[in-house]
Amino acid sequence: MHHPHVPPEVVELDTTFRSIDAGTSLDGRLLDYFSAAWPAYRRWYLSQGEAARPNYAECAEMLRTHMPELAPTYDRLVEAVGGGDLEARFLSHWNPPPLFAACSLLTYNRERNVLLRNYDYPPLLCDNTVLASSWHGTRVMAMTDCLWGALDGVNAHGLSVAIAFGGRPNVGDGFGIGLVVRYLLEFATSVDDAIAMLQRVPVQLTYNIALVDSAGRGAIVYVAPDHEPIVSGAITAANRQGPTLWPEHAEFCATVPREQAMAEAVAAPGVAIGDLIEQFLVEPIHRSTATSTWGTVYTATYDADHQMLELSWPDDRWTLSLQQFEESVRHRRSLVAVPPPVYEPPADHHRVNAPVLIA
Repeated sequence: MHHPHVPPEVVELDTTFRSIDAGTSLDGRLLDYFSAAWPAYRRWYLSQGEAARPNYAECAEMLRTHMPELAPTYDRLVEAVGGGDLEARFLSHWNPPPLFAACSLLTYNRERNVLLRNYDYPPLLCDNTVLASSWHGTRVMAMTDCLWGALDGVNAHGLSVAIAFGGRPNVGDGFGIGLVVRYLLEFATSVDDAIAMLQRVPVQLTYNIALVDSAGRGAIVYVAPDHEPIVSGAITAANRQGPTLWPEHAEFCATVPREQAMAEAVAAPGVAIGDLIEQFLVEPIHRSTATSTWGTVYTATYDADHQMLELSWPDDRWTLSLQQFEESVRHRRSLVAVPPPVYEPPADHHRVNAPVLIA
């Protein structure tokens, strides 16, 4: 996770967050964005060598088998980006290079139904795009991942979803979690729907998935490549699924201090969602991008009742509405600790069930 002999360089970074309304289409500015991002996507996708990635036939078959409702949109998207073999494999999200992050999650079902999350990841590797779309008849607003995947989001039914890494280095055959989140947002109408859908989709890595709906239901689900989804009963999660199973990751990401801080925050007498948001903007739940290569890129508050998103930073807030979505940009300047390069293909260029660490 960390190169002891190569300390990260701290740089001043200008970052642009953007909101784009694709509507029902898969072209226009979405494709412009893909064209600009594809060299970086391609570099990451081939970071272990092309032979480590599954072929197109396998990618397409797995998507049609496990998330068939997405298949027509996948086919349209592949055609829209030019129909290339490598692009098609990348867009399937099947067995991509495994990456590990941090993140904090909280489900809140009191006077409002809210999902609160911190997204902790190297800022240089983030899409920073909030995409509104209506690809399958349901309006969705989500923070994108690899063009059409999603890190977190909310749909017109009042279901909100967000993910955090689950704290185990196990890698299996499955989908990158971003497309699974997209699948839930496109086709689930409630927490119960989403839990049922998670039962049938294989995931590549271990993740904690937070779900909140406007009917007052919340859940945090533990998923992994080697066990069935588990509805945890918790209302907060950092980067474990019970005991610590990857001590180096837990220490580097301050998993236990963040868990303790969230538990104390939700247990405080009379606590309201505004109080919890403030706690997510300060240490230890919030992690400075200047001191950690996996710092907090943004805090997201999803209001499931009104399908609203508030992106927060210690010095700024940006509110977006699914029903009255406005395209815009948000420019930010911040200090960022940049990790040294770590993408080195294995000597034999075969897929390896081992973590690819980015910081």
